[in-house]
Amino acid sequence: MTRGQVRRRLAVNWWQYLALALLPLFVINAVFGKTEAVLPVLAMPFFIAGMAAMFVSLRFFGGYKHALIATQKALDTPEEPAAWVALAAKRRTAFLAAALPAWIGALAVFVGLEAVPLILLALSTTVLFYLYRIPRQLG
Repeated sequence: MTRGQVRRRLAVNWWQYLALALLPLFVINAVFGKTEAVLPVLAMPFFIAGMAAMFVSLRFFGGYKHALIATQKALDTPEEPAAWVALAAKRRTAFLAAALPAWIGALAVFVGLEAVPLILLALSTTVLFYLYRIPRQLG
């Protein structure tokens, strides 16, 4: 597989994982958004937990950054394919942490969280995912 093909595959995977992160929020909100809230008093704690979940991603960003550096150093060497695989693995685990705000927002729909905080949680997940795009300089 060429470097361009690997980059394209990683770009497509980025969009797929972003959809997997945001889709539960939008689907649950569309289906259950108009129903009666179970415990409306928990809406604000869920929002705060979702915003605090952004900081969980910081722990995984360091590993991703080191994998990026290792991949940059491995370009045009026999270790390049293994470096791309390691980078993809680090990025996959980082995506799970980056998706937490949207997933917590999906759960917050059941306690009656309003639309604006839900949009903020979806935006924070999108911004976190943007950090994990493959830079143009790599390749």
